[in-house]
Amino acid sequence: MIAAILGFTSIQPARAQTDLSAYADADGYLDVQKLTCAQLAGTWQQDADMLTTWYSGWYNGLAHKHLLNIKRAKEAEHEVIMYCKANPDKRIIEAIAVVFKDMRAKLGIKMKPD
Repeated sequence: MIAAILGFTSIQPARAQTDLSAYADADGYLDVQKLTCAQLAGTWQQDADMLTTWYSGWYNGLAHKHLLNIKRAKEAEHEVIMYCKANPDKRIIEAIAVVFKDMRAKLGIKMKPD
């Protein structure tokens, strides 16, 4: 997951970088549920690294997981990149949700209802 977002930031054309803090509220909080693919791609690599680490922890915490499947992470990286390139106005969490749903379906993984 982290690799997916990091890879995305490195494939975008050169343009002015925006500090991730530019998207934060007056108290310094960033609403990660509103951040778009385009905004993530336009930030500094260090900010993208920090944010993608946060996303990874968030999703793994929600799933009560503490393992990483390297092959799947690389596949997710490619799929998130492709989705975000085609949909820069979509939110990062939407891109991740689409990719994860497709990957689970492909692998035959069924989610338990809440």
